[in-house]
Amino acid sequence: MRWKLGTAAYKRVPSRDAAMDPDLETPEKTPDGGGGGAGAGAGPSWRRSLPHVCVATVTSFLFGYHTGVVNEPLESISADLGFAGNTLAEGLVVSICLGGAFVGCLFSGSVADGIGRRRAFQLSTLPMIVGAALSALTNSLEGMLFGRLLVGAGMGLGPPVASLYITEVSPPSVRGMYGSFVQIATCLGILFSLLVGTPVKDIDRWWRVCFWVSAVPAVLQAIAMEFCVESPQWLYKCGRTNEAEMQFEKLLGPLHVKSAMAELSRSERGDDGESVKFSELFYGRHFNVVFIGTTLFALQQLSGINSVFYFSSTVFRSVGVPSSLANICMGIANLLGSIIAMLLMDKLGRKMLLVGSFFFMAFSMGLQAIGANRHLGSASVYLSVGGILLFVLAFSLGAGPVPGLLLPEIFPNKIRAKAMALCMSVHWGVNFFVSLLFLRLLEQLGPQVLYTMFSSACVVGAIFVRRHVVETKGKTLQEIEVSLLQTQ
Repeated sequence: MRWKLGTAAYKRVPSRDAAMDPDLETPEKTPDGGGGGAGAGAGPSWRRSLPHVCVATVTSFLFGYHTGVVNEPLESISADLGFAGNTLAEGLVVSICLGGAFVGCLFSGSVADGIGRRRAFQLSTLPMIVGAALSALTNSLEGMLFGRLLVGAGMGLGPPVASLYITEVSPPSVRGMYGSFVQIATCLGILFSLLVGTPVKDIDRWWRVCFWVSAVPAVLQAIAMEFCVESPQWLYKCGRTNEAEMQFEKLLGPLHVKSAMAELSRSERGDDGESVKFSELFYGRHFNVVFIGTTLFALQQLSGINSVFYFSSTVFRSVGVPSSLANICMGIANLLGSIIAMLLMDKLGRKMLLVGSFFFMAFSMGLQAIGANRHLGSASVYLSVGGILLFVLAFSLGAGPVPGLLLPEIFPNKIRAKAMALCMSVHWGVNFFVSLLFLRLLEQLGPQVLYTMFSSACVVGAIFVRRHVVETKGKTLQEIEVSLLQTQ
């Protein structure tokens, strides 16, 4: 189901038959942004859906935590497990998780459509719990790699389902804000992992505790999801109409159930009811939106953002800056930018935030490239550290939170789950290779060349967004689809 992005006034329909009437008018926007009809003075309240959205974003918190959990402890892990100094093995400890996420992503669409969003969340927590335990208990590189692989599979399955679920249960007036919760939760996860990893230099084998900690929120999410609603869109697609109405009542209140069902029936009317195959995403009328989604996620990762998160400690130490303090500052910058993006998402729009973010990232990465020149003396330290902090801030303003919100908006309901799975698979695949090769490329090409390549990718990203991405702020799903067809 796709509600309007702005606050909408829903017209009351007298019956289910009226909901299926093709001549039924679409919801109207009122000048003051309030709602009407059905005796409701405004649109659906955000309070009913907030607890369900918060439980869903625990997946993003885990994603952020596992993204940063090996940052500070990587040297201690390599020393304890006997591969210290082996940059390829260190890169593999980071990137094997991304390889598992790639595999998990490939199946996320089929899982979400097959067993529902709630059960998909619970399934994603299982490999995270088992993988974290194996990583904490292992005494070998092989055990660490296997544990990280399992964690990655859960990471790959969870985030696409979270984007789907939040889009499908959020009222229109707060969808942009709720979509930003994903990035904020990711930032909190990264920041928390940095804080947990701080004592790793002072306490022997503290890195094992870092992995154990990650199992706690995974267990809590699996339990809490039992009390959350199922996606009404998924229930409707499965023919479970009465259950879909019950879930809408929990999410929107009884006054908005019939209008929500009417909107859902309109959005579903163009579908032929048959499940879409992955091959259908690469040709025909779906190709354009899938191309935009996959390219956007590829450019996001080619910017070098996760190399900054995974290996920032190494970069900070190379310029003589205490990595623990710098990493905490990086986490705060990430969180601050995400909060600002949440406030601006429904005001400036998705496209403007993306373009500005990519250009700001290009500038910040350019500062890091200049700071890599050690002949600048103390100025190189300020440029390197300042460049990293500005880069993270710029990323969190647009390139981080927008794609996960934008893509479920531009994908039709028929292909949404599988298209998100494909786009996230591209995300994890590019992430895997960039993270695996970062340290090796840093050694062979040098920081100036490598950072210049990342900066160039950011410029390409800004140009791509300006030319191919449509603005979705304040538009219905039908308006978005028409805009995309006009660009083909």
